[in-house]
Amino acid sequence: MPTTTPLQLPNSRTEPDGSAVIRVLSYNIRSMRDDTDALARVIGACAPDLVLVQEAPRFFRWRKKLARLAAESGLVILTGGATAAGPALLCSLRATVERTEDVLLPLAPGQHRRGFATAVVRFGGARLAVVSCHLSLEKEERYEQGGMLLDRLAAMGVDHAVAGGDLNERPTGPTFSRLAEDLQDCRATAPWGSDDHTFSSAAPYQRIDAIFATKGIEVLACGVPLYHPGVTEPDLKAATDHLPVLAALKLPPT
Repeated sequence: MPTTTPLQLPNSRTEPDGSAVIRVLSYNIRSMRDDTDALARVIGACAPDLVLVQEAPRFFRWRKKLARLAAESGLVILTGGATAAGPALLCSLRATVERTEDVLLPLAPGQHRRGFATAVVRFGGARLAVVSCHLSLEKEERYEQGGMLLDRLAAMGVDHAVAGGDLNERPTGPTFSRLAEDLQDCRATAPWGSDDHTFSSAAPYQRIDAIFATKGIEVLACGVPLYHPGVTEPDLKAATDHLPVLAALKLPPT
């Protein structure tokens, strides 16, 4: 990772017209099997309003582990974890929660169970549907799950939505392209920072993690927070095997 100056992202705020600027972080945390202190420092330094987690703890005392990470990052658990087969949502106290739902996807023989962590939240006068996902390693199943993700967003009955996670596929792949046709690929819409590779954290060489937003949302900036103030290279390498994706979004009032 080359050295560069810190990059500032727009701060969270609510505008007089009811619109809201929020920060959304998507992060595969590898079941918190690495340096959890470094993980909490990275998340806390990004000051997110929403965190779309993949590979949250799913087994022994998983709720306690996820709650500890949320508390140490200055956040609270919104939904997900083992009940969504890994995806989870964390949020700041800015969020007013309307409802949550964890969705398990059909289980293909020989594959891992997958799911979505979903919620509807409000920031100021803006209402938002949110989905965290971790798609299959198998190409055909992954493509089907991409369609299920779009169907889930449509079924949530909210005009504006954010979805993100570990797609296990690069932007040129069919599932990534399918999502980018219906939604904004936030990194492609408003690139922030010089590098968009998210895996692996030790030697990044591919972009397989992304944040998407419906087209009524203004994407202010999106990228890997390599040089965000308070985020250090040693912490990024120690926290997990993925790099996070951070986006600043302006939500229109409902």
